[in-house]
Amino acid sequence: MLRRCARVALKRAREALPSTSVRAFASDGSRAVVDRDSTPRSPATTASADRARELAEKAMPTDLAGVLDASAKTLVLTELLRGMSLTLKYFFDKKVTINYPFEKGPLSPRFRGEHALRRYPTGEERCIACKLCEAICPAQAITIEAEPRDDGSRRTTRYDIDMVKCIYCGLCQEACPVDAIVEGPNFEFAAETREELMYDKDKLLANGDRWETQLAERLRIEAPYR
Repeated sequence: MLRRCARVALKRAREALPSTSVRAFASDGSRAVVDRDSTPRSPATTASADRARELAEKAMPTDLAGVLDASAKTLVLTELLRGMSLTLKYFFDKKVTINYPFEKGPLSPRFRGEHALRRYPTGEERCIACKLCEAICPAQAITIEAEPRDDGSRRTTRYDIDMVKCIYCGLCQEACPVDAIVEGPNFEFAAETREELMYDKDKLLANGDRWETQLAERLRIEAPYR
């Protein structure tokens, strides 16, 4: 009989207590209530629960103004119109891309491209075989051989550049005392074999003859900064 009365009392106590509370009974039959919110929780669980509660409050407005605003945005498709306006804005703006290779961007006078050996206006080659470019090249891509001429001048008999090794740093051009070896404006050159990228003296002189006007103008513009 006592057990039955205890069960009934426990059932009624559970129904009377709020859902956020924990019911506990002492050995003497007295009732104690412990709030669940006072139980310790881990920081991660608390943070995730708070974050979920904030997102739910933002996603579902409860006041009349918020409900009307959300309904208006849904019916008028505000987000879609804003996205379309941004698309049309960039559609009619000035294009930042170019139609390469038919269109090319500006090239700096100090751009380091394909190498060339220059000549004097008389046709005599400028290189005096001082080998400063060979010594300063960090990639060791330049090979020079020289012999004295009958008139006592010193000129190169071999001037090779391994374009595979070259890193286009421009140190050879900076070191040259007579502006003989320069790096021209051409950056559109390719080859099918490695041998084609071994530039000899004749090919370098041919490049210099082809771009002499451009090379002289580039050196004139670059002169104040050297």
